[in-house]
Amino acid sequence: MEKLNVLVVDDEKEIRDAIEIYLKNEGVTVLKAKDGIEALELIHEQEIHLIILDIMMPKLDGIAATYKIRAEKNIPIIMLSAKSEDTDKILGLQVGADDYVTKPFNPMELVARVKSQLRRYVTFGTFEGVNKVIDLNGLTLDATAKEVKVNGEPVKLTPIEYKIVELLMQHAGRVFSIDEIYERVWKEPSYHAENTVAVHIRKIREKIEIDAKNPRYLKVVWGIGYKMEK
Repeated sequence: MEKLNVLVVDDEKEIRDAIEIYLKNEGVTVLKAKDGIEALELIHEQEIHLIILDIMMPKLDGIAATYKIRAEKNIPIIMLSAKSEDTDKILGLQVGADDYVTKPFNPMELVARVKSQLRRYVTFGTFEGVNKVIDLNGLTLDATAKEVKVNGEPVKLTPIEYKIVELLMQHAGRVFSIDEIYERVWKEPSYHAENTVAVHIRKIREKIEIDAKNPRYLKVVWGIGYKMEK
């Protein structure tokens, strides 16, 4: 893996140090912060390619930090939490996280998720043998600029949201099941992915649709999945 910078944000020094050891073995440069405030400072000072962010931290927790990061950056974010309830996972995804790992975690699983997110981020928006610019009645995707616009106005998408939109727009009219979307975007087997995909679809609709409750572009096909209307 080429030299990339990962920011590890956790109020427990032992966890920061342990993650650093495993990521350094993969050739990744690791920066560390003990709370959200330090993380935001580092993001403005350094080029960061991925953030591992604990939810429960003093001064500025992971949820609040993610809100602030997403206002400026589309850096992939993997959230850490000691809680395993679905509500916490959904909350993290709703505010803009791309993935979620529950403590205690298997370090090698975390490394695999980091590498997967970095690959998507670095090779953002590459599909072989497909159109570089697609327009669907005012919804435009430029795969070269990695940009989505609605009626000429840029839409700010997270990396995962972009990949979902790209997948559906490159195959406009085709219905993708939830499992297909998850496996093609997250690049891993789908296991109880319904909530994860549904949260991202809802966030995309809020950004690209005039009326998210009556979508013009991103349609649900009940009992089957989702498609982008031609």
